[in-house]
Amino acid sequence: MKFSIFSLMRQALGHHARWPAQWRSPEPKAAYDAVIVGGGGHGLGTAYYLAKEHGLRNIAVVEKGWLGGGNTGRNTTIIRSNYLWEESEAIYELSVKLWETLSDELNYNVMYSPRGVMMLAHTVHDIQVFKRHVHANRLAGIDNEWLTPEAAKAFCPPLNISPKLRYPVLGAALQRRGGTARHDAVAWGYARAASALGVDIIENAEVMAVRRDARGAVEGVETTRGMIRTKKVGVVAAGHTSVLMSMADVRMPLESYPLQALVSEPVKPVLPCVVMSNTVHAYISQSDKGELVIGAGTDAYTSYSQTGGLHVSAHTLDAICDLFPTFRRMRMMRNWGGIVDVTPDRSPIIGLTPVPGLYVNCGWGTGGFKATPGSAYVFAATMARGEPHPIAAPFALERFTTGRLIDEAAAAAVAH
Repeated sequence: MKFSIFSLMRQALGHHARWPAQWRSPEPKAAYDAVIVGGGGHGLGTAYYLAKEHGLRNIAVVEKGWLGGGNTGRNTTIIRSNYLWEESEAIYELSVKLWETLSDELNYNVMYSPRGVMMLAHTVHDIQVFKRHVHANRLAGIDNEWLTPEAAKAFCPPLNISPKLRYPVLGAALQRRGGTARHDAVAWGYARAASALGVDIIENAEVMAVRRDARGAVEGVETTRGMIRTKKVGVVAAGHTSVLMSMADVRMPLESYPLQALVSEPVKPVLPCVVMSNTVHAYISQSDKGELVIGAGTDAYTSYSQTGGLHVSAHTLDAICDLFPTFRRMRMMRNWGGIVDVTPDRSPIIGLTPVPGLYVNCGWGTGGFKATPGSAYVFAATMARGEPHPIAAPFALERFTTGRLIDEAAAAAVAH
């Protein structure tokens, strides 16, 4: 069913009791042309673009839990493309451009809101780093601008720019096209659109083994819902990539950390943009429901926990209360953690692996959500053609043996 004002009116006449399921939930087939492991935004988007852009229809997405139950539903929904290196600029800018039209593309409101992303500088080093980003972005045709503390305050009135702060605000880099989107709507929108193109979405199907033939090539995946044969497997499993790839005897240069977030009680609109600070390890925006969505840095130790250490959240709230004194009396409603894969150069891995037919998309660290459409688009092209998409090529696994790294640690804006 196509969403429109007319379909909404028709369903209203029936008290909204006749809306169909948004995607199909079939039993797994014995074989597929391609299988995507991971039912988050990147995985569902990959399946959608494989079907839409490359004509593949016999595709399955297998997810061990429910759609969007991993990092897609556990992030702080920030979108931006103000990264430093040309390779990163290309993929994140592609994502921003796709974000701008994604609701129309999917006929599903992903609630993309280009409200602006402001990154605060608190030290001379911060100023030098962010001004370098501003100049690099402008050379690449990407919007980014430098603000004085007074201009930052004018753009975000609740911000405290007092010189008496422990880490006073000395300026800020602003990308006006940056913003937020609704994380679960992204997963649901891609799932609905992919299902309409014939993609089978199989939930509650955990992959237990990756099967290989006598030549070493992929021949299928063993799941809790049975064996599924395929010649192409794309692993898009966020924090558990290392576990899945080890099933195919591929060792990944990844470490997995909990990354925490929390939300406040809902209030009326008070924060007009996204504000990020690397020095004090905090970032904040306001959701459409009115909650303040707050993110922290990664925990200090590797873990597969989805809770994380409480002291990390407490440290983040200390920083938020310094930057926004008007929020001190607000109550926090809940907190949670996601599991992020971090590479040595803090950039993703997208492409082929030493195992024929096995492809991987991982290592996004704290930047995965913002890259969702661009990542899915180039990964689908890579899987369909059997060779890296030009934008994905620099992010190949081989760069960790050739030494052609893409060091984006400073662009992440949170502590890795």
